[in-house]
Amino acid sequence: MHQDLDIALLRTFVALVDTGSLTAAGRLVGRTQPAITHQIRRLEESLGRRLFEDNRRKLTLTHDGEVLLEFARSMLRLNDEARDRFLATDIAGHVTLGTPDLYASYILPEVLENFSRAHPNVEIELRCTRSVHLHAALERNELDIALMTNQPEFRKGELVRREPLVWVAASGGSPELRKPLPLAVLPQGSVYRQIALEALGSAGLQWSIRSVSDSIAGLQAAVFAGLAVSVFPHCAIGANVRCLNEDDGLPKLPSIELVMHRRSHGISEAAEQLAQYITREIGRPGQSALGINVPGG
Repeated sequence: MHQDLDIALLRTFVALVDTGSLTAAGRLVGRTQPAITHQIRRLEESLGRRLFEDNRRKLTLTHDGEVLLEFARSMLRLNDEARDRFLATDIAGHVTLGTPDLYASYILPEVLENFSRAHPNVEIELRCTRSVHLHAALERNELDIALMTNQPEFRKGELVRREPLVWVAASGGSPELRKPLPLAVLPQGSVYRQIALEALGSAGLQWSIRSVSDSIAGLQAAVFAGLAVSVFPHCAIGANVRCLNEDDGLPKLPSIELVMHRRSHGISEAAEQLAQYITREIGRPGQSALGINVPGG
């Protein structure tokens, strides 16, 4: 008779992959290092497969470990969603959520879908604009919560995650070879624009702005058409673009910070629950920032 997979063991497995160390994984799931090791051994024994390679310097997933990781993430998501649905208070109300269109398109769809399924009586009004406008709207108490790109002049928000920035160009063109470098950027006040221009200036590279757009769709149009190079967050990288780096003559870019802001006064329970859910779901560590080696990754 086959044994069912233990959710607790899967949670430990994912925590170990996401954090990259026994100590950090132990803090995440509330267990000691020996307990983490024991749980991974139990999981491997129940599956009859090795999940990690024998490499004392770096945790490296086997092919079976890579396959299990996708199943484990899905199973934990469904488990947590069901738990939240039946154990949480029956919240209801209207929440105005602000976010740039980029995050609305590439980060939030599944998160909002899962939250709405767990809390069907919460109505979410989504307002999409650039972070500088969102921050001003928050100061006027026009939004309940906002997920935005952090900027030095903003009041302090809750750090959700750091997102790498990358140079991008069309898959079928080579605008990065033109002199001066043609750029597609957001309007002034954008931290993406500021980071890109400062990086090029520090590297002594000449540039020329060829396209300015207030939305990710406009930047994509310029990039896809081969008109210019742009800067995208890693989460927005798709099949139509190539990522550029130092080998292409472009400077390395820093990461940006995604932060959660709440209105100054009178936030509702529904808004607070949504803010916590978004922060928890998109703030989970991703493999790209970790010391985990994934075959073929």
